[in-house]
Parts: sequence; structure tokens; C-alpha cells
Amino acid sequence: MRKASMYAALVLLAAVSVVPFLWMLATSFKHGQDIYSKVPSLLPLDRKTGEWAATLGNYDYVLGVGGLRGAFVNSVWVCAVLVPAKLLIDALAAYAFARIPFPGRDRLFVIMLGGMMVPAITLLVPRIHVTQSLGMFDTGWGLIVPNIASVLDIFLMRQFFLSLPAELEEAALIDGAGRMRIFWTIVLPLSKPVLGVVTITSFLFHWNDLVWPLLVTNDPELYTLPLALQQLVASPDGGRAYYIMAGATLAVLPVIAVLLVFQRRILAGIAFTGLKG
Repeated sequence: MRKASMYAALVLLAAVSVVPFLWMLATSFKHGQDIYSKVPSLLPLDRKTGEWAATLGNYDYVLGVGGLRGAFVNSVWVCAVLVPAKLLIDALAAYAFARIPFPGRDRLFVIMLGGMMVPAITLLVPRIHVTQSLGMFDTGWGLIVPNIASVLDIFLMRQFFLSLPAELEEAALIDGAGRMRIFWTIVLPLSKPVLGVVTITSFLFHWNDLVWPLLVTNDPELYTLPLALQQLVASPDGGRAYYIMAGATLAVLPVIAVLLVFQRRILAGIAFTGLKG
């Protein structure tokens, strides 16, 4: 009885989570006159005849007039460049903090962690000032370079690197291997769980990021998908429900695909990282 109640609760929670996505998907294929009907329907049916009446016109509009085609390409480009670069820099920093002794290492790490206590919103003004000073404001690199390192990711990877057997590194040093060779051939291959978590969470964060692109870009040609979707909602014609739902579907489908494909790696990596050292 208890197990049945638990399963029933899980099914109910799953339905509460899934139904809005199904409603969004169905609305994205509906004609404007079919959205507001006396009897709501998840299927794109004609309001008068009840027959199937799906349309791709909403997607044609948001990809063309709405500007989401270029924004989708921009988001893919930003994530394709930013996520690997961020992963490399964070991994190098984490390895240095975990395995390379140097003066002031622990104090510097504590100071860096202290920066996590500062609300991110308070750092926006200095970040924008630095971005302008470097000549990257309203450019594609302005979306990438200021986000190329993460204290949280460095912390996660450092904790994982500390859990790796020191004997492997000592044996490699005795055999004459340098730090970079140890990093590439020993540390990284053994760190796939935490690397997978950092990669996936970084992709999800930057794919959905609205605040930073909103602040550093004025050129519509540089808009990422969340920013273009926000502009679509604010426009007189694009603010209609069926256009909004079509744009939201385009924005959320890659995220859902990543979560479905890599959900086991995410859970396993988070659990393994949390249990170690």
C-alpha cells in the first residue's frame, strides 16, 4: 500500500511537470483562432470542426520575422566555444589548486571561494566596465571571455582531483613525466564523471542565460536565443501565444535532449563528486 501510494505520488508529480511542456508543444502548432476554445485540448484541433489542424506557420514566423534562426545559431556558437574553453581553464586551475604546491595556494583558494559569497548581481557593473575596456562590448567575444571561468566548477573539480590516488602522480613524476603530461594522460582520463557534470551544467546555464547577453549586446545580429525570445515576447505581433510557444519550444528542445541523453551521467557524476573527499 505504501509503495503504491509512492508510485501514485510520483506519477502525479511527473504529470504536473510534463503537462505544461506538452501544452506548450501543442500550442506551438495551433492556429490563433484555435487556442481559445470552450473545451481545451492538448491536440492542435480546429475549434469548430474538431479536425486535425496543425500548422508550421508559427515556426516559420519566429525563425524568420522573429529572428530566432540567427539567435539559435549564435547560441550554438557561444556554447560550442565557451563550454570547452571554460572546461579547460577550470580544470587547469583546479589541478593547480589540488596537486601543485606553491606559496599562498590555500589562501588564494580561500579568497577565491570567498568571491562566491558576493551576489552575482553586484559584479555586473565591474564586469561590464572591464568588457568595455577590453573592446569586447557588443561583440561575440564579449559573450564568451567574461564567462570563461567559474569558481564553482573549479571547486568541484579540485575536490575530485584531491580524491585521485597520489601514487599514480608520484609514479609518473619518478618516470620523468611533467605536470602537463600528468594532467592530460592521467588526471583528465580519470575525471570523466566530474568533467561530464561540469560540461553539461555549463551548457545548460549558458544556453539559458539572458542577463549577460542583454547587458553586453545591442546588435540584434548578436542576440542569443533567450534574448531573441524576450524580444519576440515584447513585440506587438510576436507576443501572441502561439508564436511565444513556438519560440519557447525551439529554445527548450536542445535542453531536454541533453538532459534525456546525459541524465545518468549527470546523476552519477554529482553523486560521485559529492561522496569523494
